[in-house]
Amino acid sequence: MNETSPATVRALYQRLEDTGTRFRQRLGRPLTYAEKVLFLHLHDPEAVNLRRGQDSALFDLDRVAMQDVTAQMAMLQFTLTGKQRSAVPATIHCDHLIRAQSGSAGDLARANRENGEIYRLLEDCAARYGLGFWKPGAGIIHQVILEQYAFPGGMMIGADSHTPNAGGLGMIAIGAGGADIVEVMAGLPWGLRMPTLIGVKLTGAPSGWTSGKDVILKLAGILTASGGTGAIIEYFGPGTENLSTTNKSTITNMGAEVGATCSVFPYDAGMARYLRATGRQELAALAEESGDELRCDPEVEEDPSRFFDRIVEIDLDSLEPQIVGPHAPDRARPISRMAEDVKKNGFPDELASALIGSCTNSSYQDMGRAAHIAEQATAAGLTLATPLLVTPGSERIHKTMKRDGQMDTLQAAGATALANACGPCIGQWQRPGEATENPNSIVTSYNRNFRRRNDGSAETLAFIASPEVVTALAFAGRLSFNPMVDPITMPDGSAFRFQPPFGDELPGAGFEASLDGYVAPASAAAGPEIQVASASERLQLLEPFPPWDGQDFEDLPVLLKTKGKTTTDQISPAGPWLRFRGHLERLSDNMFSGAMNAFTGEEGASRGEPLHAVARAYKAANRRWVVVGDENYGEGSSREHAAMSPRYLGCAVVVARSFARIHEANLKKQGILALRLSEPSAYDAVSENDRVSILGLRELAPGRQLTVRLEHADGRREELDCAHSLTAREIEWFRAGSLLNWIRENG
Repeated sequence: MNETSPATVRALYQRLEDTGTRFRQRLGRPLTYAEKVLFLHLHDPEAVNLRRGQDSALFDLDRVAMQDVTAQMAMLQFTLTGKQRSAVPATIHCDHLIRAQSGSAGDLARANRENGEIYRLLEDCAARYGLGFWKPGAGIIHQVILEQYAFPGGMMIGADSHTPNAGGLGMIAIGAGGADIVEVMAGLPWGLRMPTLIGVKLTGAPSGWTSGKDVILKLAGILTASGGTGAIIEYFGPGTENLSTTNKSTITNMGAEVGATCSVFPYDAGMARYLRATGRQELAALAEESGDELRCDPEVEEDPSRFFDRIVEIDLDSLEPQIVGPHAPDRARPISRMAEDVKKNGFPDELASALIGSCTNSSYQDMGRAAHIAEQATAAGLTLATPLLVTPGSERIHKTMKRDGQMDTLQAAGATALANACGPCIGQWQRPGEATENPNSIVTSYNRNFRRRNDGSAETLAFIASPEVVTALAFAGRLSFNPMVDPITMPDGSAFRFQPPFGDELPGAGFEASLDGYVAPASAAAGPEIQVASASERLQLLEPFPPWDGQDFEDLPVLLKTKGKTTTDQISPAGPWLRFRGHLERLSDNMFSGAMNAFTGEEGASRGEPLHAVARAYKAANRRWVVVGDENYGEGSSREHAAMSPRYLGCAVVVARSFARIHEANLKKQGILALRLSEPSAYDAVSENDRVSILGLRELAPGRQLTVRLEHADGRREELDCAHSLTAREIEWFRAGSLLNWIRENG
């Protein structure tokens, strides 16, 4: 079933000890666990320098994965490469296009009616190019990867920013763009700048209301939304063994919220238990045999400051449940301070909705703890004060919950079960309009809570907590409720208090085996040639972007200078636009519609004109244009459409104070220059009517700065120094016009 076979893992582990020995000698020191996995996958170990944050390297990956939204553009690009089959194991997971509205059965039936054209294309592509295909309703990509494909010591990329979920099972799993997937499927090694390393030392053990969710919410408050940029977060210390594998995956999943390249835990006995519980006994035995090499060297734990670029310590014994938000995953506080913050900031206290599950928190243990809260409340005679929506992560989880009673407990309390899909977590939530017209608070166990993220409404304030805390808040109906200490007054005047939740780490009777909705890859390319109807409103075959003409960019207008946080959700919003993710022309009508214009204070517009319309006018006049960005430009989801739409409508350059990693990589792959202001304050020098020239492109080389010349409306000229992170290989992509052009030209 397109899995990494035990024979493949055995061969990888046989190289692991030798690789460790060789690199200990080369570096003259012991190794962290992340380093061991990275070095094991180097394409040419002798050809690279290993300076963190400076040197780029090429890696041979074990697999790739994509979901139905990112897979559309990835597969449309792959059809242009001339390749006949994916060079590595790959899967497509149909989880993003299912809208949450009425419940699992109705939502799934509607998705199949609405998205049949998309699902047929993706299944045809899977058959044609040798990919595994997971149909709608089979599960969310990251939960299925954890259950079916992840293994300690492996390395993969996925076209979704929360791919690092697999780090909970000891895998280096990195979110990337669809063009990255195409690159690896075409048989090329994948490039990455050597990450810096943030070490998070865990001590103690969670108890009572505290879970793995609180570890990452606490860390987000410490590191901030950009504090992990360019880094791998490696967890170590005795506390790691006191977290279940699925708790670990919750933590690594949300490492994306601090901008980390990925996060990873070392191998332990809990991972072997999880592998066996999910039917991978041979992989568990192999991991046990190589266990010492699937952890950091002992010296790293003894003196971590020698080996990590930054150290954070979290004591699980004293960690209090956390709640973050609104609008940012790093706006963190302990739950005991929430009531004070509600009053201080004027947050709506009455909860409009509560939502649990998703790829981040839908494990058997998570659902068990939430069900235990519901069981206590129901036994006491309480009913839900707030609608509670439950999203299982996979059909395997759903079937096991049904068998063991957790789902019945939640539904008996009044919860609504949604499809095994992303739904409200990514904006696929069909809320009644009146629910979002005024400021309202919701609380979720999801991973991301940007403004408009869940329901498209700027009036919705989204807060994130663990599933058990979210469930308790749903019964209280108040954001300010602290389930650890606050009572709920019963109709007879008595006081009810929740007891700390409990949930088994793994099902005692094992997981229900489920491959429902799975289509295995053919042994050889067997599908039809990929075709798209010319009249389709949702799919469009691609045309190659034009190559660089060999000249400097001169006198380019500034389409937009963004102000403050500019996420990929704002550059290329989701929600209703998801339906056009395979049609670049139609999708580009959303370009920058959520971005704040620093010149005018408008959102998505310039002096009343939508930014995509301004860009189309420039394109019609054969004029390329520039975007100027603020700090951490492109934070958030991995969506390559946030680079493809600007490229399609004529963007030549993005100049920013700093970039989020995935988005910077996506810009490069689509042939857009990504330049970083050497002096961040130079951002203020750019005016609305400036004409921008990029000088020195013929001499473009790794490490060589470029000059950006501004010509102001009054005739003054000003020059800014800009750095870039392009490697020699990436400069070839720029000259070719895109990575895809380069692949096609070089066979």
